[in-house]
Amino acid sequence: QVQLVESGGGLVQPGGSLRLSCAASGFTFSNYVMNWYRQAPGKERELVASITSFSGSRNYADSVKGRFTILRDNSKNTLYLQMNNLKPEDTAVYYCNRAIRHDYWGQGTQVTVSS
Repeated sequence: QVQLVESGGGLVQPGGSLRLSCAASGFTFSNYVMNWYRQAPGKERELVASITSFSGSRNYADSVKGRFTILRDNSKNTLYLQMNNLKPEDTAVYYCNRAIRHDYWGQGTQVTVSS
């Protein structure tokens, strides 16, 4: 069974940083492009960042480019999102998932950016 467990969220001030983690199991992690998504209050889920199986290509939404970095460690079956220079508009629940085959969504992790 696919399992995706996000962690690392919290409350930070504008300009602060957070590092999110996604522990994946139930599938061959290295076979899949992995994504981070977020969903802000009253908005639809949006794609934030994407990384290919062996980190050869990474892509970001324009709103986070230059501030966020997506990383993966295939030996640990773990996906990361390093978020720097956080802004209030980054406030959302953050989720990880495969780029295809969305059989399961984890609980997400809340990121709140506020002074």
